[in-house]
Amino acid sequence: MLSIGTPLLWSLFAAFVLVALLIDFFALNKQGSHSVTIKEATIWSLIWVAVSFLFVAWLWWFLGGMGSDPAAKELADAKALEFVTGYLVEKALAVDNIFVFLMLFTYFAVPSEFQKRVLMIGILGALVLRAIMILVGAWLIAQFHWVMYIFGTFLVFTGVKMWWAAGQEPDLDNNPALNWIKRHMKISPTYDGEKFFTVTNGVKMATPLFVVILLIGIVDVVFAVDSIPAIFAITTDPFIVLTSNVFAILGLRAMYFLLASMHEKFHLLSYGLAIVLVFIGVKMLLIDLYKIPITWSLGFTVLTLALTMVLSLRIAPKAGASNTAFPFEPKSDKKSK
Repeated sequence: MLSIGTPLLWSLFAAFVLVALLIDFFALNKQGSHSVTIKEATIWSLIWVAVSFLFVAWLWWFLGGMGSDPAAKELADAKALEFVTGYLVEKALAVDNIFVFLMLFTYFAVPSEFQKRVLMIGILGALVLRAIMILVGAWLIAQFHWVMYIFGTFLVFTGVKMWWAAGQEPDLDNNPALNWIKRHMKISPTYDGEKFFTVTNGVKMATPLFVVILLIGIVDVVFAVDSIPAIFAITTDPFIVLTSNVFAILGLRAMYFLLASMHEKFHLLSYGLAIVLVFIGVKMLLIDLYKIPITWSLGFTVLTLALTMVLSLRIAPKAGASNTAFPFEPKSDKKSK
C-alpha cells in the first residue's frame, strides 16, 4: 500500500505524540484532582486544534507544497486535503464519543474532580486501539480489495442506525455490558477517592470509578470500529489515516470539559454524523465505478456538520428526562450480619 510515511516522518510523528501525551497527562496532572473550568478547557481545546492545523501545514510544506515541482505540489495538496477531511470526520465522531462519556459520568454520578483520570485512561486506550485497528485495516485492504465494500456497507448501516437512534434516551439500566459487569463483580455503592478498588465491610470491591473505566474501554472499541472504516474511505495512506485519527483524539479530554456543559445545544449533531457516515459509505461502495473527489468529501462534511450545529442552536431539543440515577444501591445489612 502506497504511503508518504518515511522512517523520518514516522519517527517525528511518534516523538511528537509522546511529547504531547507527556504534556497533557503529566504536566497538567500536577494540578491534582480539580474541576476543569470552561476557560481552561477552551484554551487547551484551541491549542490542540491549532497544533493539528500547524502539523498539516508543516506536512504540506515538507512534501513540496511551496516548491516548483508540479508533481510534488499536487501530492502535497492531495495529502493535506485528505488529512483535513479525515481530521474533521474523526473529530466529529470524537464529539459523539464525548457525549457518551458524559452520559456515563452522569449515570454514575462521577465527581468532576475524578473525571480527568478516567478520560486520561480512556484516551490512552483509544490511541492504542486506533493504532492496532489501522494497521490491521491497512493490511486487509492491501491484501483484499473487496474489504472496501464490507467497510462501505458497514458505514451505511452504521449511519442509518445512528439516525434511527438519534434523539432517543439511552437506557443504561438494560445495557448488556453493564449488566454483565454487575453480575460478575462486587461493586462498592460509594466512591473511595480515585481508587479503583476498596474494602467495604471487610470485602474487597471494585469502585464505581473502575466500572466507568471498563465501560469507557468498551466505548473506545465501538467507536474505533465505526471510525476506522470512515477514514479509510477518505484515504488508504496509513500515515494520513493514523495521524488524522491521533490528532482528532489528542485534546479530547479538554474538549470534553468544554462541551459537557453545552451538549444539549448540539442535540442534532448525531443526525449530521449519520448523514456523513452514509455519504462516506456510499463513496467507498462506488470506489471502482466513480471516485468522488476529496474536495467534495471535505465540502460535504463541513457543510453537513455546520448545518446541523446551526440548526441545533435554532431548534429546541425534545423534552425528555435524562437518567441520572446511581445504579448501585448500598447492599442491605442482612448479608453483612
